[in-house]
Amino acid sequence: MEVPVPVPEIKQREKVRFTSGDTTCAAWHYPGSNGGCVIMAGGTAVTKEPASDQFAARFHRAGFAVLAFDHRRFGESGGVPRQIVRFDEQVADWCAAIEYAAGLPDVDPDGIFVWGFSLAGGHVLRVAADHPRLAGAIAQTPVFDGRVLAPHALRSMTPLALLRLLGLGVADTLGGLVGRPPLLVPAAGPRGAVASLTTPDAMDGDRALDPERRHTNWEQTVAARIALQLGGYRPGRHASRVRCPLLVVVCDQDQSALPGPALRAARKAPRSEVVHLPGRHYAPFLASHEQAVEEETAFLYKHLADRPRGHHGGPATPKFLAEQEG
Repeated sequence: MEVPVPVPEIKQREKVRFTSGDTTCAAWHYPGSNGGCVIMAGGTAVTKEPASDQFAARFHRAGFAVLAFDHRRFGESGGVPRQIVRFDEQVADWCAAIEYAAGLPDVDPDGIFVWGFSLAGGHVLRVAADHPRLAGAIAQTPVFDGRVLAPHALRSMTPLALLRLLGLGVADTLGGLVGRPPLLVPAAGPRGAVASLTTPDAMDGDRALDPERRHTNWEQTVAARIALQLGGYRPGRHASRVRCPLLVVVCDQDQSALPGPALRAARKAPRSEVVHLPGRHYAPFLASHEQAVEEETAFLYKHLADRPRGHHGGPATPKFLAEQEG
């Protein structure tokens, strides 16, 4: 059994908000020292703390500023109705986060990276395609092709649960058109449950993302309409337009996002790098955490150093990292 990774103590961060569309997104800002900034968010119903705490603390200790945010309609961000995933809205939230981060006093606008996992890993590919100025993008166990993933996810359900989920999805979609509250289902559940995802590794999320049960306000539900929407979401089609460095982190036994679509998209991105980790969807938060952090931090350092010197002078050195980790 994989042992959960303890969440590092976070000594310095501040709550901030930025405007996105007709509402605001809540975020944690960790001040940095090397001019680089990593913008972070999680997939589906995962809010900023369980999504980012384990990695954000490490990136921060390495000298990077971090801006970890909640998509609108989730967590502490604004937007109603709640718990609804709208792909274009969430991508717009990322664009707003980039604009906000570029204005922070500790951030060089040429040193901004985006980091997302699962569904948000797909978002960062779309965002990177439209923001060539980014220093880099990290897509960890990403959802790059819903047309491949959706049938696999549906096959992981029992026939009765599948019928009930699709029925709720239709009712939720129609209800939304006339202003009814969303019909919510668990974001993850065991096989046989009526939940958004019941793949074999879907239930690893709790112990991977919140091993110490800190996040008591994390609402792990999502509007049922996502069951009808996911198959049409194919951010991997944008891979050939990504001009910034791209790190794709895949888990070879991933049953929730699947490694195949991520690898195919990575081959189309001109400046992509791929890291293979052993394990299932949440392995970067569990047994493969140290390898994931080391690979991702090395990527950040490498491509921060590649950028032109901005008003912060340049990236931190490996000596700085060693001192911070020590």
